[in-house]
Amino acid sequence: MWDAGVDESILDDVVRLDAADPSGMLPQVASSARQVRESAALAREVGVDSLAADGRPRAVLVAGTGTSAAVGDALAAVAGSRCPVPVLGHNGFGLPGWVGVTDVVIAISGSGRDEAALSALEEADRRGCRTVAVGLPDSPLAHRAGRARALFLPAPVADGRPTRAGFWALLLPAVAVVRALGLLPPTAEGPEAVEAAAVRLEDLAIRCRPASETFISPAKVLALELAGSLPLLWGTTALTAAAASRAAGQLAANAGYPALLGTLPDSASLQAGVLDGPFGVRGADGDPAEDFFRDRVDDGAEPVRLRLVLLRDQAAEHPTVTRQAEAAVTAAAERAVAVTELSAQGASRLERLASLVGLFDYTSVYLALALGVDPTPVAAARDLSAPPTPAARET
Repeated sequence: MWDAGVDESILDDVVRLDAADPSGMLPQVASSARQVRESAALAREVGVDSLAADGRPRAVLVAGTGTSAAVGDALAAVAGSRCPVPVLGHNGFGLPGWVGVTDVVIAISGSGRDEAALSALEEADRRGCRTVAVGLPDSPLAHRAGRARALFLPAPVADGRPTRAGFWALLLPAVAVVRALGLLPPTAEGPEAVEAAAVRLEDLAIRCRPASETFISPAKVLALELAGSLPLLWGTTALTAAAASRAAGQLAANAGYPALLGTLPDSASLQAGVLDGPFGVRGADGDPAEDFFRDRVDDGAEPVRLRLVLLRDQAAEHPTVTRQAEAAVTAAAERAVAVTELSAQGASRLERLASLVGLFDYTSVYLALALGVDPTPVAAARDLSAPPTPAARET
């Protein structure tokens, strides 16, 4: 039995919210629109368009861990299934064996110290790949990029701040690289799409600001819906799957809160069993399910229950996936499992991604504050680092 210990009243108290967020994670989330505009402008100033001189690559590999790995997933989603070359993420050390001189490697590290990104950049240089580095200026990554004669794109990430707060500062330079290589239709994901994503994030910042009352703040409402439940995050497209993965990471890092992760159509068969499992409310036969984690002494506490959270993108869903999503909602309702449906908003893939990622960034912070958790430090991440070298993964 688990008592979530949710303090709903703090969400409507600006003074208490500010006191509970001493490192200012909420203002950092609110900087997302600025990150989009600044990083896109910096990429242009540095000369990212020069990458077009050597023609189209065979593949684009994004190397990095933690938030940088989430950027790789997001970049592949923004490129979309019609991208003429594969856009892949790599969150290990070195490079896969197939990567060679005809490929482009983008090494990303918000801190500029991620060992996986540094090793990928070094190996890409050794193999003669076209290389790009994205990260903090005057860092080990920037210095190694200089030695490798790689194009370095500075990311406006505040030094000493959690890398996860600089997601957009890392993603937009990577988007600029893929666009410069001619892999994105300029009318679909061009400057207009970048500005639309920034405007979308600005709108979220207004609606989700601390002074907004809970009932009109979508992030506060979602935080309370998730509190005390086990979220099952299902994406219905590659884009919403990337957003769901980012959401799960933010819930874990900011709020210390777990979530299950899946993507339709695979999850319709691989994870459907959890609806009938111990975290469901009713079994397949309609009878109340036995609470596997019920405290035999204190029966007054609320049990942990599953909540299905569907991240939808009707503009790109396959008809079969749409039917599966509708069936999942029906199946959950029959089992008295709560359902939250969230739809991506916007004309471009980048804007639709922003509509979901931005919402969950705020939600994870508000959930942390409602649970009495400081959303900035992650002590376990430090404990899992491999001394004496810097952390092998970035959060």
